[in-house]
Amino acid sequence: MDNSPLQVLTVPTAPYPDQRPGTSGLRKKVYVFQTRTKYLHNYIQSIYSSIDLRDRQGSTVVVGGDGHFFNRTAIEVIVQMAAANGVGRMIIGHHGIMSMPAISCLIRKYKAIGGIILTASHNPGGPDVDFGIKFNTANGGPAKEAVTNKIFQISRTIEEFAICPGLQVDLTTLGKQMFDLENKFKPFTVEIVDSVESYANLLRNIFDFSALKEILSGENQIKIRLDAMHGVVGPYVRRILCEELGCPANSAINCVPLEDFGGLHPDLNLTYATDLVDSMRDGQYDFGAAFEGDGDRNMILGKHGFFVTPSDSVAVIADNIFCIPYFQQTGVRGFARSMPTSAALDRVAKATQIELYETPTGWKFFGNLMDAGRLSLCGEESFGTGGDHIREKDGLWAVLAWLSILASRRQSVEDILKEHWLKYGRNYYTRYDYENVDIDAACEMMEDLEILIADKSFVKQRFAVEDKIYQVEKADNFEYTDPVDSIISRNQGLRIIFSDGSRIIYRLSGTGSQGATVRIYIDSYKKEQIFEDTQVMLAPLATIALKISQLHHRTGRSGPSVIT
Repeated sequence: MDNSPLQVLTVPTAPYPDQRPGTSGLRKKVYVFQTRTKYLHNYIQSIYSSIDLRDRQGSTVVVGGDGHFFNRTAIEVIVQMAAANGVGRMIIGHHGIMSMPAISCLIRKYKAIGGIILTASHNPGGPDVDFGIKFNTANGGPAKEAVTNKIFQISRTIEEFAICPGLQVDLTTLGKQMFDLENKFKPFTVEIVDSVESYANLLRNIFDFSALKEILSGENQIKIRLDAMHGVVGPYVRRILCEELGCPANSAINCVPLEDFGGLHPDLNLTYATDLVDSMRDGQYDFGAAFEGDGDRNMILGKHGFFVTPSDSVAVIADNIFCIPYFQQTGVRGFARSMPTSAALDRVAKATQIELYETPTGWKFFGNLMDAGRLSLCGEESFGTGGDHIREKDGLWAVLAWLSILASRRQSVEDILKEHWLKYGRNYYTRYDYENVDIDAACEMMEDLEILIADKSFVKQRFAVEDKIYQVEKADNFEYTDPVDSIISRNQGLRIIFSDGSRIIYRLSGTGSQGATVRIYIDSYKKEQIFEDTQVMLAPLATIALKISQLHHRTGRSGPSVIT
C-alpha cells in the first residue's frame, strides 16, 4: 500500500460566462456539469477563492446533498478541491446525504466557514433534469449577494484550479478519515457524520418531546400521515417521529431518498403532493404533512385534506408561539414574512405588539435580522417556515411546531385555523405559477407592466368586475432597505395595492434551469365572509391581474401550470 503524501495539482482552465448563482445557488441541467469540461471544477474553485486564504487555511467546511443524481460525483470533486485549497476538515453527511436544515445546524455547531449544499430544491431529479450547488456562509444561512457576486466575478476570469485527484473518500463509513498531502504540515481530515442525530438533538432543545410523544403515541393519540416524497428528509422522519416520538412506521411514506425522487416532482402544492392529498381525503388521518426534496419546506393538511396555506401557517404558529418551550425561554424578538406572502402574519404582530418585517423573497434577508437579534419567527408563501435556531427554512421544525400547538390546544387543524380567522379575519390568498415560459417574452411582459404601473395616471384607476370595484392606491417595484446594514435591494416584485388593502403581485422566479416562471400572487383581507372558497373570493382580482398584465396573450399560455 502506497502511504506517500497525495499530490496537489494546479490545473489550467478557461472560464464560462454563465455561472451566476441565483437565490438558490447555481442551477443547471445535469448534462451541463457532465459534458462541459471542468464546469463543476471552475465553480467550486470560484467558491473557495471567494474566501480569504487566511480564513480558508485549516478551516472546516460542511458538505451534503439531497441525493439528487450526480450528488456523489460532485462531492468527490468538492473534497479533492477543498484539500488542495487549504481547507483543514470536511464534515460530510453519511452517504453524502444531508438535509438543508441539518447542514445549517452543523455549520453553526462546528463553527465552519461555510457549507456547500448539493440540491436542485423542489425540482425533479435524475440524469435528464436539474442539479444545483449552493453556498451557505458561517452563520449557516444562504450567502448574501455580495458573496454570490464575488463568486460570479471569479468564475468569469478563472484561469486555474487546485485539486488533489488521488484523494478518495469513503462516504459509507461513519467516522474520521485522515489524508497526508504533499507540502502540507497537517493531515487533511474528512469526518462522515450522522447528521440526523445532531439535528435531532437541536430539536430536543426546542420542543417538548414528552408532550409530542403523548399526542403521537399516547392514550389519546392522533393519527398522522407524513410524506417525504423520496427526498432527503425521509431518514429524519423515520428516526425522529417514528422511532423516538412513537408514530407508527406506516405513518411515514416515501421515506427512502432516491436520485430521481421515485419519479415524483418533490414540490409542495396540491398538484404535486398527490400521495399525501389522496391519503388525507377519507378522514382517517387527523394531520398530514409533506416535505420537499432537500427538507427545508413543508405543507400542512388537516383532516379530509383541509389545506393550510403557508401564509396562514406562519400566522397560526406566531399566535401560538408559546406552545413551543424554546420561545418561552428566549422570548419573541420579531416576526417577518417575504413581500409576496399574505399579510395574515401582520395582524398577529399588530395584536401582540411584536415588530413585523416585510422582506424580499430569500431566506438570507431573514438570516440578517436573526443575526442582529431582531427576529424569532418567519415564513414565505412558498412553503418555507422557520425560527432563529438555524438560518434556513426548516420543514420538520414547522411540523413539530404544529404538533406542539395540537398537543397544547387539543383541537383539530381546521378548528384552530377557523378560530384564527374569527379572531383576526382572513387573508384569502392564491398564487398562479406559469412555468417554463419563454424568458424573453416573460421579461418583455414584466418591463411593459412596470412602465404601465409606474405612470402616475395608474394610481386611482378603478377596475370593475361584476359587482366588485377596486381602486388602485399604490403601485411600485418593491424595494427593501435592510434595517441592519442599510443595504438596498431593488426590483423585488411589481406590486399593485388597492384601497381595500388587496394586493396583486407579479414576479419572475426561477429555481429551475429552463425558461422562466411567472408568478402572480393575490391577497385580499376579509373580516366577514371568512369561510368561503378561496378561488371564488379571489376570482375578480385574478381577472384584473390577467387583464392588466395581458399575461395569456404575451406568453401564449391559456392558464397557469399550478395554482396554490
